[in-house]
Amino acid sequence: MRIAVLSDIHGVLPALEAVLAEPDVATADLIVLTGDMAAGPMPVETLDVLVALGERALWVSGNADRELVEVAQGKMHPRAVTQWAGEQLRGDQVEVLAGLPARQVVELGRLGATLFVHGTPRSDEEVILVDSSLERWGEVLAEETAGTVVLGNTHMPFVRLADRVLVVNPGSVGMPYGKDGAHWALLDGETGAVALRRTPMDSERMARRLVAENGFDGIEEWVAEYVTSTYSDAEALRVFAKAENR
Repeated sequence: MRIAVLSDIHGVLPALEAVLAEPDVATADLIVLTGDMAAGPMPVETLDVLVALGERALWVSGNADRELVEVAQGKMHPRAVTQWAGEQLRGDQVEVLAGLPARQVVELGRLGATLFVHGTPRSDEEVILVDSSLERWGEVLAEETAGTVVLGNTHMPFVRLADRVLVVNPGSVGMPYGKDGAHWALLDGETGAVALRRTPMDSERMARRLVAENGFDGIEEWVAEYVTSTYSDAEALRVFAKAENR
């Protein structure tokens, strides 16, 4: 079995469409979505495309998916794009997000039992990084028996071993940190290979489309921050490290 992993799409439909058109994604046996699918500029359209994947898609809830449901149920969110996106969703889409599991496990050949989560196995909001200490990794993975753990949340791709557990973060399809483009991963159960992949994007063209097809009042500022510019991995790591009290 080959699995394409898409994480942190954040409602950026053009990036999602580009990744789904990749031959290795189009022919994958399974597409695993590791959370934060729709909190962004095109939430309704993004969810429609993902739902249309049918049984080829295996979903995991992220913190932003949970927050969209809360907004749809009447709770206010401090992040403007999340508040707006939650207000756009149809009832059937809210129902889909509300019913998502926090984790999925797939037996994946040479990669063994493979656990898919959003933040960490303990929380959809917890941050764990490529340079986190082995002690911290030990705490996060203490209760887990999976040989491979795939997670998202931080929008930065990496593959590392943490005391014999193979950990994979595919990066973000819609809001990448580090390098621009739409990031994803391909897992091959037959060979045991894990490949971090990047689909190049024309950021200016994508920005024009998002602005033209969007009703979010802050779309131009959002695009300027997350589409036509990209936070470096160094910037992101410095910010996220504070969550570990470093």
